[in-house]
Amino acid sequence: MFGLGLQELIIILVIIMVLFGGKRLPELAEGMGKAIRNFKKASLEDNALNVTPKTNSDNEK
Repeated sequence: MFGLGLQELIIILVIIMVLFGGKRLPELAEGMGKAIRNFKKASLEDNALNVTPKTNSDNEK
């Protein structure tokens, strides 16, 4: 996984724990989960928003 071993992952997790604290980590994980879920949902939808302007021959002169 990205060339990281178990020791490197543990060191990264310890640094994250020190920076954000134990109370903040569940909030961060929840936010990341929601972001990933929304990204997957948006990538699977079929052009939910069509922003191309409609041409109406009645209004054109």
